[in-house]
Amino acid sequence: MKSLRRVIRYLSPYKFWAVGATLSLILVTAMNLVTPQLLRWVVDGGITAKDGWVITWGTAALAVVAIARGIFNFTQTFWGEQASQSVAFDMRNELYAKIQGLSFSYHDQAQTGQLMTRATNDVDLVRQFIGQGLFQVINAVVMVIGSASVLLWMNWELGLVTLLTVPAIGLVLAQFARNIRPMFGIIQKKLGGLNSILQENLAGIRVVKAFARSGFEEDRFEKANTDYKETNLDFVRAASASFPLIFLFSNFGTILILGYGGFQVIGNRLSVGELVAFNTYLMFLVQPMMTIGFVSSIVIRAGVSAERIFEVLDAANAVVDNPNARTLPPVVGRVEFENVRFRYVGQEQDVLAGVSFIAEPGQTVAILGSTGSGKSTIINLLPRFYDVTDGRVLVDGQDVREVTLDSLRSQIGIVLQETTLFSGTIRDNIAYGRPDATDEEVLAAAKAAQAHNFILEQPKGYETEVGERGVGLSGGQKQRVAIARALLLDPRILILDDSTSAVDAETEYQIQQALDKLMVGRTSFVIAQRISTVRNAGLVLVLDKGRIAASGTHESLMMDSPLYAEIVQSQLRQDTDAKGQVIEQEAGELSTI
Repeated sequence: MKSLRRVIRYLSPYKFWAVGATLSLILVTAMNLVTPQLLRWVVDGGITAKDGWVITWGTAALAVVAIARGIFNFTQTFWGEQASQSVAFDMRNELYAKIQGLSFSYHDQAQTGQLMTRATNDVDLVRQFIGQGLFQVINAVVMVIGSASVLLWMNWELGLVTLLTVPAIGLVLAQFARNIRPMFGIIQKKLGGLNSILQENLAGIRVVKAFARSGFEEDRFEKANTDYKETNLDFVRAASASFPLIFLFSNFGTILILGYGGFQVIGNRLSVGELVAFNTYLMFLVQPMMTIGFVSSIVIRAGVSAERIFEVLDAANAVVDNPNARTLPPVVGRVEFENVRFRYVGQEQDVLAGVSFIAEPGQTVAILGSTGSGKSTIINLLPRFYDVTDGRVLVDGQDVREVTLDSLRSQIGIVLQETTLFSGTIRDNIAYGRPDATDEEVLAAAKAAQAHNFILEQPKGYETEVGERGVGLSGGQKQRVAIARALLLDPRILILDDSTSAVDAETEYQIQQALDKLMVGRTSFVIAQRISTVRNAGLVLVLDKGRIAASGTHESLMMDSPLYAEIVQSQLRQDTDAKGQVIEQEAGELSTI
């Protein structure tokens, strides 16, 4: 209920619709409560007394009440949906903004499918609660209180007899609610797991087919789908066991009214019209309780979904702007790591343990090391995707934690190892970081990244749709678009994470030639995969188990660091020229090791 009360606060901007729906609902309830009295008047004053005037005006009044009830039903439903859709709209936007703002450490642990379920299915269940459940509960409570009050007012003895069934129905509903409460948490978790499998399979469909694992994936999905179905059937079984009891008790109420009320009619203490009205009020008393039974599943499910939504909205963000953060002015590009230590959430050992180095403006820093040595961690700390565990990362002498994230990241160009493009045109993807860029600027960036020629070969040139995740382009083409996207920012600091790993020899050569020119004047960090990269770097960092095992220029390290020489010989790829011929420029140096 705490989560649902918090959900109701989202109605504040939509008070007009919420109040209008509530007033319409109260008027519908009033029309319902008036109807049995009109029936009593028609039966006693018209049919029994054989008075045509009463029958005429009574049926006319019933028609007016029916029309009014229809109008108020419409306004209640329409305004209720307006309010619920608006609340869902706000929650989806807030969830999306929160997910966008959460740091990498959160996304490292969260499942994409679970987040998708919370932003879609869970929000929709909350919307159903606002648009249907909340108003139906209000309607049911008002109807039960109103019907019970009228029953006791008309004939307190028969009213008390009628109300004997209410406690029994209430107990059944309470037990039903207790039973289904934990079920919905499991149901939503199972649905999230189902979505995770689906998302993983769709994202990796080529790998699935390449390894002939379609059958395995179908079995995995079927198992998760079966678990989801069985959990839903548990709820159906609980409902199937409860509602027949409620119908049974309501039928007992009808029997009591007909039996006890019938004798009162014979004894002239109750009219036939009053007996008809009593039976109608009994339906008005039982139906809302039945409604509460049905709606309780909506309410409880919405409560579980609200908890799941607020888990995300309340999640602590490990990387946020400092309250006193200032805008980072245009940088020169001096980068300093000062005794930096870092540990990923949930790990027991530091990934970086006391890393210190200085990159001067315009210098190229090549980073080498075996898998797990901390290469990617260094380039993730610079744009502050993570915060250091200890030590400082400085840009132009300013701690990156003391400047705004936007002003920091807008001055860093990044080409990650895993190329990500978005649905839209090639131009849109190049201009992703600068939507206001001119066509001339987009063209210049594409040409610099050796992407212009292949773009012109596409059906619509720069306006060609790339498809989901850039499926319409080859791996090398996607990487060149990603490089153009980074270069359009004209950053003073450039990060290249194996940015040409998926291209052929000729394209690699062209990109490397372009990058060699583009890195001039920029402080560039390159996770080195090629000999030419380390040879041309002003500073080479050799990482080993989270520490800098050696640093210096290529020439000095070849003389002083056996570890570096081993990496050069075993890990770095030899460079190729545009004709695909191997350049054996390191052969002489390697032979001296």
